[in-house]
Amino acid sequence: MLRITIYHIAMILQISLLAATLLSTQAAPPEFKPSANPVTDAVRQSLAQQSKNLIESAELMPADKYGYHPTEAQMTFGKLVAHIAQTNSVICSMVGNTPLPTDVMKLADTAPKETLVAAIKQSFIACGEALAKVTDIQLGEEASLMGRRSGQSRAGAAIAITNDWADHFSTAAAYLRMNGILPPTAQPKKSGGPSHNRH
Repeated sequence: MLRITIYHIAMILQISLLAATLLSTQAAPPEFKPSANPVTDAVRQSLAQQSKNLIESAELMPADKYGYHPTEAQMTFGKLVAHIAQTNSVICSMVGNTPLPTDVMKLADTAPKETLVAAIKQSFIACGEALAKVTDIQLGEEASLMGRRSGQSRAGAAIAITNDWADHFSTAAAYLRMNGILPPTAQPKKSGGPSHNRH
């Protein structure tokens, strides 16, 4: 038979109080709006947030730190930015079934900061254009790359790019912190309150 002691009651009350406090300090979630294309809309929402985080990360890192990497086995920050621009271009073209911008594939990771920042910005613009009109029903189709079969669905490519954005931002945030710079999600809010994002 389960015995409820005063200790258990006290713990339950403490947990309830803590939960109530946390809920009262958090902003209400946005109103939920049903979507005819919930998956592709979620990808577009991720694009809006992660493009902001990744572009701001590229802008925050000083030009003289673009050659920084924690260990020899890891890519430099400049290579990370170039890699993001190239990955965006390839995978978003697969999801959206749009032409691949070939110039970005020639991007050197040792290019000046201004060049790399411009490239990552343009790659996210291209992603936005590629994903703008994709619907959920199209995700079951095979993705093509430069007019060739890929053997992968457009859904697979969509999942891959959202995973990449999260992974790339985690890396960028770590590199920034290792250089004494707060990543975008930890920067003080304009209202003055700090962000509590984990990155």
